[in-house]
Amino acid sequence: MTLTAPFATPPTRTDPTPPTRTGPIPTVAHEPRLEITAPLAPRYDEILTPDAIAFLTALHARFGGRRHDRLAARLRRRFEIGNGHDPGFRDETAHIREDLGWRVAGAGPGLEDRRVEITGPTDPKMTINALNSGARVWLADQEDATSPTWRNVIEGQLSLRDAIRGELRFTSSEGKTYEVTAERTPTIVMRPRGWHLPEKHIRITDRTGRELAASGSLVDFGLYFFHNAAELIARGRGPYFYLAKLESSEEAKLWDDVFTFSERYLGIAHGTIRATVLIETLPAAFEMEEILFELRDHCAGLNAGRWDYIFSIIKNYRGRGARFVLPDRSEVTMTVPFMRAYTELLVKTCHKRGAYAIGGMSAFIPNRRDPEVTERAFEKVAADKKREAGDGFDGTWVAHPDLIPTAMAEFDAVLGDRPNQLDRQRDDVQVAASDLLDVHIGRPVTAAGVHANVSVAIRYLEAWLRGLGAVAIDNLMEDAATAEISRSQVWQWIHQEHRTDLGEQITREYVGRLIERVLADAPRAEGDRFDDAAQIFRDVALRDEFPPFLTTAAYLAFLD
Repeated sequence: MTLTAPFATPPTRTDPTPPTRTGPIPTVAHEPRLEITAPLAPRYDEILTPDAIAFLTALHARFGGRRHDRLAARLRRRFEIGNGHDPGFRDETAHIREDLGWRVAGAGPGLEDRRVEITGPTDPKMTINALNSGARVWLADQEDATSPTWRNVIEGQLSLRDAIRGELRFTSSEGKTYEVTAERTPTIVMRPRGWHLPEKHIRITDRTGRELAASGSLVDFGLYFFHNAAELIARGRGPYFYLAKLESSEEAKLWDDVFTFSERYLGIAHGTIRATVLIETLPAAFEMEEILFELRDHCAGLNAGRWDYIFSIIKNYRGRGARFVLPDRSEVTMTVPFMRAYTELLVKTCHKRGAYAIGGMSAFIPNRRDPEVTERAFEKVAADKKREAGDGFDGTWVAHPDLIPTAMAEFDAVLGDRPNQLDRQRDDVQVAASDLLDVHIGRPVTAAGVHANVSVAIRYLEAWLRGLGAVAIDNLMEDAATAEISRSQVWQWIHQEHRTDLGEQITREYVGRLIERVLADAPRAEGDRFDDAAQIFRDVALRDEFPPFLTTAAYLAFLD
């Protein structure tokens, strides 16, 4: 299926026998076009309409090159950090941080009170459950909680389209019917994939004639915005987005330009779009104010994306010596000093600029079949949310509907009837660059912790290969971010020649035995993907090279 953008520059006509000329050799300008290489199932044509395809083509024609420039800049920065150049607060943008006169746009309609947000993928059942949950906001996740199969990408868009119009129904294979019954549904904030992720089922040919995979970010954002912006506005809300994996203010500026162009394209007012940026990479932690500044006309707030933030620290400092080695994943809590510094700086920065500060997701989830597990989950989540509310956050995330009352109670106790606590300026917080980089915890790497990382990563990947992006494993909610921590820690422990608390050196052979043990213990069934999952884990945890992201190569090689 090939569609051509109606606005594109036509090819340059050339004389078949041109005269001799001097100067630059003329080049042929190709008409930007987009090709869908995957099959179209029923109703896909409601999302992949000619007008929507033209909009996607326009987005890629204008912003595809800048996206690649920003990804190249990421690689350069990662190389610099790996070679001893620590990130810091940028001298050339000090004037932005020192200027007290600017503020962000703030909450849009329906985002005034964000005290509890529920996160989850966008399949029909999970969409209905989220809308019936009682949360104030639903993070409709096309990123870490979604395995990016072609079916999930397009049918997730269909779920959102139908939900926004009050038309979503779902009947399970067992015959159970699900529908939205809540009188007040959460405001939808959609999370497109990060800048680094491709959409392999859509190919873009640019004006130079290069054929490339489309940007997952632009595809997810573009389809959702094009089909739903006007409907959301008519229903008293708006097109709202969470922005994942940003590493610099330049990347924020790219998103802001995408938003401005898109608003003009559909003829809606500038600033209608609202974005909440996840601060989930180490470089971004040093540019929070600059990110807010670049997005100020469209920005509602920042979120403390704790799990990817931990992963980013490991990724950037994986080769910098033993003092940057983190202990068991379970020991890297929100109360260790460098995580406290990061979250308190986020609250202070947000409130200084009129932006909401949204807390992160505790991984603990209840188990309705195990009261003891459920009680422990409630206790852990209550403590986590009490700390966030006390620190000044304006809202928080949960991953399960049963946790909403617990989180709500902690924020109600602090907020009362107020929609936020932007008035808490946190002038008591002083965070230096060294505070963000001091990752010493003083706890060992245990043999049980190594095994847990291998087991969780393989079991998560097996589910991800079957199309599931958010999975309950050992009473914790796992997604791509937590799996990234698990595999990157294993890689770092091997390359730093670390030992467990039992004195065993963590080697490829040691981890290889754990992989075989996990496979032996796995609940095997016809059609499972454990062998593929184990192979992916070996590729990302045991090789000399460190792939920047766990799922990128696996997506290209394994997902339909």
